[in-house]
Amino acid sequence: MDISRGFLVMGAVYLVIGILFGAYMGGSGDHTLAPVHAHINLLGFTLMTVFGVGYRLIPGLAEGTLPRAHFWLHQVGALFLLIGLTLLMTGQVAEATIGPAFPVLEGAILLGAVLWLVAVLRRA
Repeated sequence: MDISRGFLVMGAVYLVIGILFGAYMGGSGDHTLAPVHAHINLLGFTLMTVFGVGYRLIPGLAEGTLPRAHFWLHQVGALFLLIGLTLLMTGQVAEATIGPAFPVLEGAILLGAVLWLVAVLRRA
């Protein structure tokens, strides 16, 4: 698996989703889901693009199992966090029901970021 390409492709996917989401909010005048839009752009487009460029530019950074773990932790954590946040903010799921999942999902993203840090410290 090409980690750099994986992050760059997913970053581009989230960019398009973020733009469409923002256009919908602007057109409808309903900005209730603005925090979801912000998370799509930051966790999705921005971070994934930064990670993809980093893995591409720094020799050896994408080697080993840490980058793969980082990729999948970030993908799963970000996707389900965004889904959960959307469900919470639209009132489809109560905070008491979905709230306990958020620390787990945020923990997955954090663990991925720690793996990124370890890889950068070792190889950059």
